[in-house]
Amino acid sequence: MGLLTEVVLPLALAFIMFALGLGLTFDDFARVARRPRDFIVGALSQILLLPAVAFVIVSLWSLPPELALGVMIIAAAPGGVTSNILTAFARGDVALSISLTAVISLLSVVTIPLVVVFAYGQFMGGDVGADVSVAKTAISVFVIVTFPALLGLLLRHSAEGIALRFEPLARRISTWLFALVLAGAIYQERSNILEYLTQAGLVTLVLNVVMMALAYLIARLFASGIRQRVAISIECGLQNGTLAIAVATLLFGGGLVTVPAATYSVLMFATALVFIAFLRRRVPLQQTASETA
Repeated sequence: MGLLTEVVLPLALAFIMFALGLGLTFDDFARVARRPRDFIVGALSQILLLPAVAFVIVSLWSLPPELALGVMIIAAAPGGVTSNILTAFARGDVALSISLTAVISLLSVVTIPLVVVFAYGQFMGGDVGADVSVAKTAISVFVIVTFPALLGLLLRHSAEGIALRFEPLARRISTWLFALVLAGAIYQERSNILEYLTQAGLVTLVLNVVMMALAYLIARLFASGIRQRVAISIECGLQNGTLAIAVATLLFGGGLVTVPAATYSVLMFATALVFIAFLRRRVPLQQTASETA
């Protein structure tokens, strides 16, 4: 497992984040300043509400400490490119979805270490600093998440033609890498997979459904329209499973801690498709000028 966890997994995640960066422009970040209300609602829902909901659920649920920690790790992960694609299918505000993915992915260098260290102390006990620290986690996240995404963003800005030609291939490669990472996490725990799925499957399903519903209701109260509700709820339901598996593997050696991220990554697509089918009947086809700006 040394080569897989220490080389292949970090490189796979770094490439996935690089591909995400290729799809970003500086205007995606400027859009946050132009339309702050919807972004703030979405960002607070994902950065604060999602880990809080996860913590309440795992505190009430009878779970092994490693599974509880794994649930918190997937809750701390930002959204991925898939959330942008499915937001488009659901007729949501794609620009808002991209802005949330971009900014929260970069902020994860701070948010993930804080959530992980807190969760480790709550569920694993012992001396947190001896095993995992904010600084160690932040450095790991920066190297395999923030830096590659910034590199892709800078390439898109400085050599847009090259970036646009390479981006479709990079996205396809990212899809395959995600599938391989997910398969690797499942294969690693193959002897206990049915038991772990029984333990982690229901709790991650509950987290996913509850969070999408809560995000939609909160967005209904505070966001500017139906398309923004759609984008925020999907962004809060589709997490970057590759990143969660990588963090669990790099910091804790994989094993049981990776199982919630693996089960969540599979289940979230099923629930998202059901949610999208529900939403598409309520969202009009035409798109307002403000949403495409």
